[in-house]
Amino acid sequence: MLKYYNYDIVFQEIPDEVTLAINITNCPNRCKGCHSPHLQQDIGEYLDKEVIDNLISKYGSSITCFCFMGGDRYPHQVANLAKYIRCTYSQLKTAWYSGCEQLPVEFEKSHFQYIKLGGYIEERGDLRNKNSNQHIYELHNGKMIDISYKFRHI
Repeated sequence: MLKYYNYDIVFQEIPDEVTLAINITNCPNRCKGCHSPHLQQDIGEYLDKEVIDNLISKYGSSITCFCFMGGDRYPHQVANLAKYIRCTYSQLKTAWYSGCEQLPVEFEKSHFQYIKLGGYIEERGDLRNKNSNQHIYELHNGKMIDISYKFRHI
């Protein structure tokens, strides 16, 4: 079951969006140089529809996007919660930051407008670095369009 550690309103995770980013725990990736190693632990509160409803009602129209930061251990649960958000709060966009290099088998990406893929490799840097292995995609009609270049202008 998905657990989260904390959340925040952020402006740089998803280009042109005011994003409620929720940090998912129990990360299996163990990236060298990880900026949040505490998220590798199985800690936090359970993340379910009720928690999502409470967060969205708290921030209302102040946010334009809901982003799952992690959840690689349970990607299909992430997709199911994104589906819930898209069906219940159609005005909100959804995003997923995954440390995996590719989407899991039979992953339902249609519930997302944005997906970031790629574990952090210290020598290659984050999305701001043109040599990064990480990429963020905007989804249009089932196609993933790489928009990583938008981070290099920040």
